[in-house]
Amino acid sequence: MMHPVRDRRISTDAMGTGMGQTGRQLRQRTVKQMKKNNTRVGKAYAEPTFGARLRYWFDQTMARGTSALVAWLAVVTLVLIVLFTVFVTVTGLEPGAPNAKGGFLGQLLATFFHALDPGTVAGDSGTWRFIVTMLVLTVAGLFIVSALIGVIATGIDDKLAELRRGRSLVIETDHTVILGWSDSVFAIVRELSIANESRRRAAIVILADQDKVEMEDAIREKVPDLLGTRVVCRTGSGLDVGDLALTNHGQARSIIVLSPGGDEPDSEVIKTLLALTHDGTDPHVVAEIQDPQNLEAARLVGGERTVIVDKRETIARLIVQTSRQSGAAAVYTELFDFDGDEIYFHTDPLLSGGSYAAAVAAYESVSVIGLVSAGGRVQLNPPMDRVVGGSQLVVVAEDDSVLAATAGARTPVDESRINTAPVSDEAPSRVLILGWNERAATVVRELDNYAQPGSCLHVLTELGTPEVPPLANLSVTVDRGRTSDRATLDRLGVRDFDQVIVLCYSDELTVQRADARTLVTLLHLREIVGDRSAGQRPSVVSEMLDDRNRALAQVAHVDDVIVSDEILSLILSQLSEDERLEAVFEDLLDADGAEIYLRPARDYVTAGDPVAYATIVAAAAHRGETALGYRIAADSHDADAGFGVHVNPAKSRTFAIEVADRVVVLAED
Repeated sequence: MMHPVRDRRISTDAMGTGMGQTGRQLRQRTVKQMKKNNTRVGKAYAEPTFGARLRYWFDQTMARGTSALVAWLAVVTLVLIVLFTVFVTVTGLEPGAPNAKGGFLGQLLATFFHALDPGTVAGDSGTWRFIVTMLVLTVAGLFIVSALIGVIATGIDDKLAELRRGRSLVIETDHTVILGWSDSVFAIVRELSIANESRRRAAIVILADQDKVEMEDAIREKVPDLLGTRVVCRTGSGLDVGDLALTNHGQARSIIVLSPGGDEPDSEVIKTLLALTHDGTDPHVVAEIQDPQNLEAARLVGGERTVIVDKRETIARLIVQTSRQSGAAAVYTELFDFDGDEIYFHTDPLLSGGSYAAAVAAYESVSVIGLVSAGGRVQLNPPMDRVVGGSQLVVVAEDDSVLAATAGARTPVDESRINTAPVSDEAPSRVLILGWNERAATVVRELDNYAQPGSCLHVLTELGTPEVPPLANLSVTVDRGRTSDRATLDRLGVRDFDQVIVLCYSDELTVQRADARTLVTLLHLREIVGDRSAGQRPSVVSEMLDDRNRALAQVAHVDDVIVSDEILSLILSQLSEDERLEAVFEDLLDADGAEIYLRPARDYVTAGDPVAYATIVAAAAHRGETALGYRIAADSHDADAGFGVHVNPAKSRTFAIEVADRVVVLAED
């Protein structure tokens, strides 16, 4: 009987012997393979042979691209010509006078022609050996020329592909750089093209993680008329310093950083702002942030040169302000876009000694809406008795080019038509919100800022989890139900509310599905509410995600439609042209200070014959308000007529006052 320990030892030794044999076989195979590869085997390492080094050098040379390939073909051609020239000269195959061009150099030239021009051999004379030799040279030359043509064609294709990838440096100055890609790009490009009409060689440079050709095709399709502005697209990431350098952003007039899609869009924006500070340049930057909690971090990174737009807060404020008065969205759009009248800053020494009330009535086709103090503080609709002094004027005009030569107002004011009767205070309101998304809590908070004590809010949503913030003036009721169901809406008693706000399910559904659900809800509301032009309640305001669905929403006779990306694009475009507008927009959209109101025209002027707009301006000033324009109720659903809104009309224009017409004013409340 064998001892157990000894058995295990014998077994282990046998195994080691087997493994040793396997290791020797593996080393033998490795040596054979290395010999096959022309590699010498040493004791500790394998040293490459001269042949292996030569092949490696040749591979590295060929990897350099088209230029290296052309160089190698040139070397092969030169060697081939020299060899055949030496062979013909040494063997005495040279035919004599007809083909000789003067000794060795002449034969070298003739051989060169044979190698590159196949037709040369047809004219050869001499012995058959010479003709066959030149024929062999010509055939070899055909291979070389064919390879040369292929290499050049491939090189050209590679260069074109590189250009299509958009990786070349942009040589532009005083241009606008857009970092990122979204549906907002088209509205921004359209607005900047309008703003650039008066500039020579205006350019917009777009850097995004998109194919260059696809971006250019999309812009040509969505913005067919660029009004002379050149759009240059480059493929790259705003987070990459090297990619940013392609845009020449250091010499740009302004930079717009768009919020990308994804789970954490704000982090991408903040990292892009960090990348922009890498090279030490100081261009003007405008960026949008989705979550208000990231505002401070973005401002810390961007510094004083960067204007940060809070996307959620801005859209929420616009929804609330437009829900409180029909037509407000058209007024904001007119002020924010470059097509029509915009907000500018103007200095007029002739008005420095007068009051703000006198400045409001001073110009025929320019509306003064506020003042900018010497310290840079913007105040819209300041007290009427405030002296202008050294302050700049905040004005609404068709273009900044008309400010220098604007004419004074000469239309007399009809004091007898000014209505001085007191206006009743606003009563508590009932508001209905249909739907819920990430902006809803901000909408509710803004509604509370404007609501009178005793007002109530009813929320009905099918998706999402409503989280109502602490409120001071509103009492809130939250219900679950299908907002696109007619029976559910009938049970709510929609006609008893003062305002109805329809929010998209943007957090839960895709863009088109969310807009489709909103459109169905609006169609039901049209049947329930009726025609508001006849004075029926409530007002209906809808939020849309895709601008293409705005026209469809108008079929439901909605009072206002807010397209999130569209209105943000207008604001970003304006701020990229003049960063001073940040304070103006903040005052316009904030619950504190002056806001835009559309109030009954008969609260300002009495009924009667058509009245001049100058009289309406004076009537608004009498109430401590700044007139911006008016709205004709009969045109409220006509898109071609600007939905009845007329901003900054001439002081001499006259119109008849109807019951449903409104005056657009800036007022404190």
